Amino acid sequence: MFKNKLVLLSPIIALAVIFIFSLTLFPSVQPQPKNLPIAIVNEDEGVELPNQPKLNMGQTIVEMMQKDSKATTDEEPAVKWIKVKTAEDAQRGMDNQKYYATLVIPKDFSAKQASLRTPAPSSPEVQIYINQGMNTAASTMAGQVLNGIVDNMNNNVRKQLLDGFEKQGATLTAKQAESLATPITKTVTNVNEIGSNSANGNSPVSLFQPLWMASLASAAIIFIAVSKLSITNRKENLAAKSAQILMGAIVALFIGFGLTWLADGMVGFNIPQFTDTALFLTITSFSFFLMILAVLSLLGFKGIPIFVLMLFFGAPLLAVAPEMMSPFYRDWIYSWLPMRFMVEGLRELFFFGEGLTWNTPVSVLVWIGLVSMIVILGTALKHDRVKEAASDSLNK
Repeated sequence: MFKNKLVLLSPIIALAVIFIFSLTLFPSVQPQPKNLPIAIVNEDEGVELPNQPKLNMGQTIVEMMQKDSKATTDEEPAVKWIKVKTAEDAQRGMDNQKYYATLVIPKDFSAKQASLRTPAPSSPEVQIYINQGMNTAASTMAGQVLNGIVDNMNNNVRKQLLDGFEKQGATLTAKQAESLATPITKTVTNVNEIGSNSANGNSPVSLFQPLWMASLASAAIIFIAVSKLSITNRKENLAAKSAQILMGAIVALFIGFGLTWLADGMVGFNIPQFTDTALFLTITSFSFFLMILAVLSLLGFKGIPIFVLMLFFGAPLLAVAPEMMSPFYRDWIYSWLPMRFMVEGLRELFFFGEGLTWNTPVSVLVWIGLVSMIVILGTALKHDRVKEAASDSLNK
């Protein structure tokens, strides 16, 4: 037994298996954000004070936030603050999935903050917008960052006000005492909402595994069925490959509409655009089917482990925002995963009010399908070339 090379290599093989499958766990263990894009809108017009320079607390806050984010030079900052001119521009940016959240400082922020020292205070208010649909975990973290900033602002303003009143020996009115509890108020609004059920936020990721496995199984079955046929010439081989593609399109329709019906009717996902979602899943399934079939046509069943590994590596990454991945996973794995375009397309359909349009996810999936189709049809020549080579060698 010990003379068998496979037995001797078994410890190394076991270590390699542990290494490969451990890599699938790392993306979901304590993800730390890097350069999480959050928009900040400063509309504060400032306020003129007697014998003092014009006060613009909004600008001071923005500068402080940007300074804090650059405080560490060794590592990338957790948040990337992006200054945006207006709240409308920030909303468009969130709709285009550029920002996970937005902080808006209104025009009268400084004026109201200055009034906190008067007998008739009026608390300044900031608006926080959380882009839920972009990524549940990342948008939640962005919201926590902004809420923490406002809480720190409240603590600092409260301390400054108390110190000022103490130096003046002033007696506080009831309204002033009330305003000290929360000097700066905040309004938190969710945009591109995922709905009341938090599981809806991960529904695009949840739909990936059944669609991927159905596409893989159907591609393998159809490949086996065609490989058992007795094909004698190029024309028959090309016809067989064309039949595979046609059958894949029919199977993709069943997968797309069937999965959408199950997710909406039985699982309970909120699918606002049934037909558009079903058609998108059909395109996705057909694209995956063609990609898998192309590899099987080139490598045979030796290509199956490639797609099994893609499932194990891809599934954990799909739920993580790119800004929360390590550079290795973001640049070397996530960047080329075809299934990420499925998740991005479903997010646009589910949470951003987009219908089925020629957007980036659809165009990439179509190109994957077209290239795969060319490869499949191209392998129809392989059979004849092998046969011709064998015939030539016999004639010689």
